[in-house]
Amino acid sequence: MRDKVFKNLGASSHCREEREQHDYYATDPKAINALSRKEKLHSSIWESACGEGHLSKALIQKGYNVFSSDLFNRGYGETINFLTANKDTISFLPDTFDIVTNPPFTHGEAFIFKALKVIPAGRKVCMFLKLLFLEGQSKQTLFYLYPPLRIHIFSKRIACGKNGVFPSSSAVCYAWFIWQKKLSGKMTRTAPKITWIT
Repeated sequence: MRDKVFKNLGASSHCREEREQHDYYATDPKAINALSRKEKLHSSIWESACGEGHLSKALIQKGYNVFSSDLFNRGYGETINFLTANKDTISFLPDTFDIVTNPPFTHGEAFIFKALKVIPAGRKVCMFLKLLFLEGQSKQTLFYLYPPLRIHIFSKRIACGKNGVFPSSSAVCYAWFIWQKKLSGKMTRTAPKITWIT
């Protein structure tokens, strides 16, 4: 019974099944439809953990200019380590852009800190994360320094596909976490607004 509860909550450390070796869980492209209803994005977007391009392709279909990269070459985008990326390795990007991605779960905090560092003034960071990401003592520093501007919670479950293979259903609740850097270059620091995606 205990194991079943943890599995339903999406606590990976209690699952019998091993997580994908490199934390590759593709995002249902429907997540982009939901995000576009909630947020006005810049015309240029960096998808910095693109996998096989599920989110990138959905963004391109909506008319965005998308720059895609991933630590591993899965046949789509540039092969770049986002966490160590610098001006030389990301020279392919335009002067301004938003970052939209589903970061590897085990590196979620590091991805957010990095994204907030490299995002141009006035632009947004949109991270697709488990709602459970709000939990944990390690998150206190992140959320104290950089609270999200908005959190859009999926009221209906949306699936992520291990190795790009999507299950028929999901027991995990996801949300889009949104940050925005002010034109001054400082981060917006207010209590996040919570909305639901129906």
